[in-house]
Amino acid sequence: MKQVLLRQLIRIFAPARMFPTNLTPPEQLHGLIQRLHPLLPPTPFIRIGPRGDGGYLVPDDLDGITACFSPGVGPVSAFERDCAERGMRVFMADASVEGPAMPHPAFQFSKLFIGAFTTDHFITLEEWVNRSLPHQPEADLLLQMDIEGFEYEVLLATPPALLNRFRIIVAEFHHLDQLFNKWFFHTAARAIEKLLQTHACVHIHPNNCRSVVRAGNIAIPPTMEFTFLRRDRLRGERFRHDFPHPLDSDNTGRGTILLPACWYRAGSS
Repeated sequence: MKQVLLRQLIRIFAPARMFPTNLTPPEQLHGLIQRLHPLLPPTPFIRIGPRGDGGYLVPDDLDGITACFSPGVGPVSAFERDCAERGMRVFMADASVEGPAMPHPAFQFSKLFIGAFTTDHFITLEEWVNRSLPHQPEADLLLQMDIEGFEYEVLLATPPALLNRFRIIVAEFHHLDQLFNKWFFHTAARAIEKLLQTHACVHIHPNNCRSVVRAGNIAIPPTMEFTFLRRDRLRGERFRHDFPHPLDSDNTGRGTILLPACWYRAGSS
């Protein structure tokens, strides 16, 4: 099996001159994927934001969340508007745009990127939260993060105590097909494992902007939207197998990409 997988990976990554010694051992990749198998949250899912790109599934467990932090501002701000309409203050950050796609009195925009350390154009998630909510050090928060690959360094740089303040985290993970490359895997897996110490994955939705990369029985959509729920909000650990969810919606007009079976416990409890 390992030799078959190795031959497939060499063929897939040959144009990028991927050497066999750079490939992630299959058992390590399987282990990470299994730890991301979504669990059943205690409340039903709702969709916040529009159908299509910019909308996400979250557990209906939003009461008491004080603020939404949304790094990465795209052409649609309906997710943030829906959070604001639920009484949250909404903090948005992105140095590549001049502001959110629509105005709202609850929005506060910073023309900065979120990264591992603070510079002229970057700010850490910790510093951003502390600046934004200096007098609410224990309030529950929501994080919606779509920052084109910077999510891994942000997670690694963020103190666990701050991550634990986010009751719900919605993160779009990019370049996931590079998990086959052990050098990328080491960094991305450390970031994901850190998040899994405080949160459990409860939903995964493949973004259909790019085709699935397959090798052996591992299939990886390069970009996927993950919803995480803080572990203290769970009631037991039952695995989900209802994919796709009825509220899921394609991000683009390309063909639908279903979540590959290796990413969830199909038919198990």
